[in-house]
Amino acid sequence: MVDETRLLLTTALHTAIIYVFLIVAIRLFSRRQLGQLSALDLLILILLGSAVETAMVQASTSLRVGLVSAATLFVINRLLSLVMLKSRRFSHLAGSGPLLLVHNGRLVEENMRRLGLTKEDVIEAIRGRECTSIEEIRYAVFEPNGEVTVVRPDGAANE
Repeated sequence: MVDETRLLLTTALHTAIIYVFLIVAIRLFSRRQLGQLSALDLLILILLGSAVETAMVQASTSLRVGLVSAATLFVINRLLSLVMLKSRRFSHLAGSGPLLLVHNGRLVEENMRRLGLTKEDVIEAIRGRECTSIEEIRYAVFEPNGEVTVVRPDGAANE
């Protein structure tokens, strides 16, 4: 009984550590959100899940260990969401705010680099908002949810 309790507590601890590590790694390596995933991004996410699963459950295939690991992920995720609601500073560290991609018909290349976006990515996003060229845009903003909001010179917004 003591060994099983130790296994479950260690599983919860390993899961929590891996969760925090993955948040930091994803934050450092990519600001793209789910709406912006490429096939390679999706592949990396799937492989990450597989790569860390054994460490989270300590090579145990028992139902209890799997449930503890899953429950730990849900609890930590909920706690992180609550902390982000309360703390603007933490929210900025864990997530991201909106970033300007186009200003008065010109690309804001520094913000594109920060997001890991190419000119082609931005052009594709604005085409999805029924704009044919960057020059016809007053500004385009990369929103925290991964969407791009486009405002034309007449003030009309395409979301």
